Amino acid sequence: MTGRLACEGGSPVRNTFLVFGNPSIEQPEIDEVVDSLRSGWVGTGPKVGQFEGMFRDYIGSKHAVAVSSCTAALHLSMIVAGLGPGDEVITTPMTFPATVNAIVHVGARPVFVDVDRHTMNIDPDAIPRALTPRTKAVVPVHFAGRPCQMEQMMALAAENGLLLIEDAAHCLEGAYRGRKIGTFGDATCFSFYVTKNITTIEGGMVTTDDEEWANLIKVFALHGLSKDAWGRYSGAGFEHYQVVVPGFKYNMTDVEAAVGIHQLERIDSCLRRRERLWAYYDEAFLGLPAFLPVPPEPGTVHARHLYTLLVDLDNITATRDDVLNALHAENIGCGVHYVGIHLHAYYRKTFNLSPEDFPNATFISDRTISIPLSPKLSEKDADDVVSGVHKVLTAYAR
Repeated sequence: MTGRLACEGGSPVRNTFLVFGNPSIEQPEIDEVVDSLRSGWVGTGPKVGQFEGMFRDYIGSKHAVAVSSCTAALHLSMIVAGLGPGDEVITTPMTFPATVNAIVHVGARPVFVDVDRHTMNIDPDAIPRALTPRTKAVVPVHFAGRPCQMEQMMALAAENGLLLIEDAAHCLEGAYRGRKIGTFGDATCFSFYVTKNITTIEGGMVTTDDEEWANLIKVFALHGLSKDAWGRYSGAGFEHYQVVVPGFKYNMTDVEAAVGIHQLERIDSCLRRRERLWAYYDEAFLGLPAFLPVPPEPGTVHARHLYTLLVDLDNITATRDDVLNALHAENIGCGVHYVGIHLHAYYRKTFNLSPEDFPNATFISDRTISIPLSPKLSEKDADDVVSGVHKVLTAYAR
């Protein structure tokens, strides 16, 4: 579609706003939530346990512990791993702040390593240069659903005696060379936020093969109590609890798990829908002044969480934010994933960081736009996204 941009007074490509990350919620989830509400058990109870079991079986891990968010999952994983003051944790600047906030919350120091400009994942070849005697862990982030180079990550961790805690908020369906993400590191953290590949509205999960870690995460997630509410009040007889550690309020509820149970049942069909949308976008955007996502590495499964375009600033007359605002005016909701952590005020000032420290992350930060990819998108919605992107980038092309 061509014509005058909506932000300059023209007609938008669609009449209603297309929300970015609009989740696909269907009747089974609604019925399951109603069942929880009617049962009177809306806190952490049997449906959380059912969801954990389904998730454990899907990933293939020995343990899966449901919590209130991926942020909570990261925080608790770092606590039970024993990370704290004086420790350094290597991670990527190309991530949501939650990844790095969790490191700071346990008192450790985040140490950033630049990303590969094409995959947007942490560059494993750069990690050895960041190692010091204080390095205790590496936190790779599987960006946009693309698995990191896990064989190299595992080797690095083993050779240097490091813990490996994965941020797989984007990578639920991901696999690396025949092995599911969630079975590599000492712990792996997943997100079920409303925009994620499956949602519990708010929620997260930790997978681990370490039974002690799993048990400790459960305790820390509910005030540090030795018994959860289901164990105390379920009808098997009242049991007193003891506070065994100073914990947090990080538990998932049965109402949230009720949504997740049925979301997980449709995970494969939703991935196939996103794969079809991805292929449509790849073909439709060829020739525009933008860099498209590179294909997945052979032998991997890309979870297709974010379709990110990098606008080619050398060949357009606008900034990324100009393009973003123009797309919004066309009623196409978009996101920015991400402005690098090293460019945010707190981290820039606290750790004396600059854009030049991580040139690839800065390059991406200045150019990235994520476009709608939800399986809820209709064919018309997808056509509107394509029309909007074509209209805006063609208008701004040099």
